[in-house]
Formats: sequence, structure tokens, C-alpha cells
Amino acid sequence: MSKTLRLLSTTALALAAGLVIASAARAEETVGLITKTNDNPFFVKMKQGAQAAAKEKGIKLLTFAGKFDTDNDTQVQAIENLIAAGAKGILITPANSKAIVPSIEKARKAGLLVIALDTPLDPANSADATFATDNFKAGLNIGKWALATLGDKAKTARIGMLDINKDNITVDVLRDTGFLTGFGIEVPNGKINGSEKDSRVIGHESSMGNPENGQKSVENLLAKDPGMNVIYTINEPAAEGGYKALKSAGKAGNVLIVSVDGGCPGVRNVKAGVIGATSMQFPLLMASKGVEAVSEFIKTGKKPTDIDTGVKLVTDHPVEGLPSITSEEGLKLCWG
Repeated sequence: MSKTLRLLSTTALALAAGLVIASAARAEETVGLITKTNDNPFFVKMKQGAQAAAKEKGIKLLTFAGKFDTDNDTQVQAIENLIAAGAKGILITPANSKAIVPSIEKARKAGLLVIALDTPLDPANSADATFATDNFKAGLNIGKWALATLGDKAKTARIGMLDINKDNITVDVLRDTGFLTGFGIEVPNGKINGSEKDSRVIGHESSMGNPENGQKSVENLLAKDPGMNVIYTINEPAAEGGYKALKSAGKAGNVLIVSVDGGCPGVRNVKAGVIGATSMQFPLLMASKGVEAVSEFIKTGKKPTDIDTGVKLVTDHPVEGLPSITSEEGLKLCWG
């Protein structure tokens, strides 16, 4: 082989090796964020938090989202894509906390760190860690607030429940049962929605966590009991739709609505009197902490422990003994 050919061959080998090393480095520095949807403000803010943290840490972020809140199939495919891409970590808000577990287990066996955001897996230890609001506490706070606000009228309350769906997703059950417990209603089975026997609960509807189905849900509940005077909603988009149904029925202002999320649109609805009280979460913090944890895992192999990212009750009608902030204060904090 001539000297020129040997030089070209050596150069080619060096370039190929460089490409392999560069590719491996990129793979090691990749983290995936999988949310339920792209259009819910909660997940928009979560994505922003992940993007900012990934930029700061010099990590490549790949993002995926379902077509609707309960779209498990798209999340399964996203996990497959991240395993194939050589990602080192996955941050996921599961659409179905049970159905996604086999895919999560596959990712962990492949060496990926998996952190559940907002919604714990079922079982929770299927993930390496969970970074979330204490969703039971979030529900508990709005339940206590509604109970205190109604006073003696709570004894004859007519309560409509707007859950996500009938799948008993962990976040759905925790908020639902938290609210009922806070309101003083016994919940025999804390792992499913609807186990309560209290006649004050007129029914559970599947809002799918969006305005359209929130409106339909309240229409259905009003058809069951026109005297409904309390509405619990899984999130603020569902509350927004529920209020539209109340307004169309001429009942706006006569029904107490409570919710969970604390997004800026939701806090503005507290200020406008649409929502009486909401429990504020911090999705940006969940996602940014998640990226930081993956970055640490890449560098040291250290796995994180669960993080409670906090919750604040937002209302302009505080009740004694229950800490809260006003909507004005909430607007300064909402998902920042």
C-alpha cells in the first residue's frame, strides 16, 4: 500500500472513529420528555421548563406528546423511539399510569433513568422517582375550602364530580379522593373513584380534562340533579367548560366550582369568580428538576429520590385555618 493510500485509510478510520464517539456522546446527553398533550397549558409550561434546563445543562431534549389526555399508544411509541435513540433518561406524565408500565420497565432494563412527572405510575416504584405535587393534598385543600365555605349548607350539598375518565389513573384518583376526604365524605376504597356511598355525591363524569367534555359532563350532571351546587373538577380546562354549561343553564354564580392546577388561565378564572378555589401546582419546576436529575445521572450514575414540588391554595375568599394566597399573588407565581 502506498504512503498516500495508508494516509487516506488512516484518516478515514480516524474520521469514522470520531463520528462514532460523537454519536455516542450525543446519545449519552439525550433526555426525552413525554407529556399527555401539547395543547394543555400545564404541559406547555412543563415543556418550557424542560427546554430551559436542558439548554442550561447542555443536554439534547426530545419531546413527545399524545393526541389526547389518555393516548397511551403514542406514549408507548415515544418510549420505543427514545430507547432506539440511545437516550439516557425519560421524563413522563403517563396517560395511563398502569398501561404504560411494561414500556417503562423495558426502558429501565435498557439503562434509562425514568422519572414520572405529575402523575405517579401504578405501582409508583415502576419509575426510578416521581417529581410531583402531592395530588391527594391538592384535592384535600379544595375539599376543606368548599366545606368551610358552605358552612351548614355542606350537610345538604349536591356535588358533581368531573374526573378524567373511568380508568382510575393515579392522579385522577388522588385528587378525587382528596377532595371528598377534605369535604368530610368517607372514601371506602382510596384506589378507585366512586367508592363513596354518601348521597350528597350525585355522580362522576369523564371530562377528559378538557373544556368540551367538561361542558358535557356538567350538562349530564344537571340533568341528573338540577339542584347541584358544588362541582369538583380534575383540572381548570374542565372547570372552564363546566362553567359554560352552568351559564347556559342560568346557574352561573349559584354553584361552587373547585379545581386543581393553578395555571395562569385558571388563576384568572379565580379572579373572575368562575372558580372559587384551585390548588396550584408547579409543572415547570417538575420538568426542570427532572432534567437536572438526568444530567446528574449521566455524570455520576446517581439516581434521584422522589420530590414533592409543592402546592398552594389560590382563592379570593380565604377560610380560617386553611393557608391560601389570593389570585393576585397567584398570577405572580402561576407556573413560573
